[in-house]
Amino acid sequence: MAKMGLMRITEAARRLGTTPRMLRYREGLGLLPTAAEQPGMHRQYDSGDLAAAAWASVVEQRYGVAPQALAFALRALVDPGVAADVAQLGRLTGRLTPPTRALDFDQVKAQRLLRGYLPVR
Repeated sequence: MAKMGLMRITEAARRLGTTPRMLRYREGLGLLPTAAEQPGMHRQYDSGDLAAAAWASVVEQRYGVAPQALAFALRALVDPGVAADVAQLGRLTGRLTPPTRALDFDQVKAQRLLRGYLPVR
């Protein structure tokens, strides 16, 4: 997005093709950069805020996820405890296989090589 000045939520929402309520909701989920708010002043949005909100919308549409699912994905990326729990769920459901140990890889490689040299019965 082109460089622009600060704007209030109504203008930011208009430029994004959304509503102020949805913009506040996305901000509450952590899908916008945090802003330093002055007491008694309205939150001002800049081009970085709009770029983050627009990209969040692209990701949501591309992968068919809701804003809260995207917020959880961000949390899983930065919170080691959440990441570990999600990885454990992946292993338990068979959607995430444990990493192959180097020794296992070498053993499989050796077995594959030996198949070419052993007589076929």
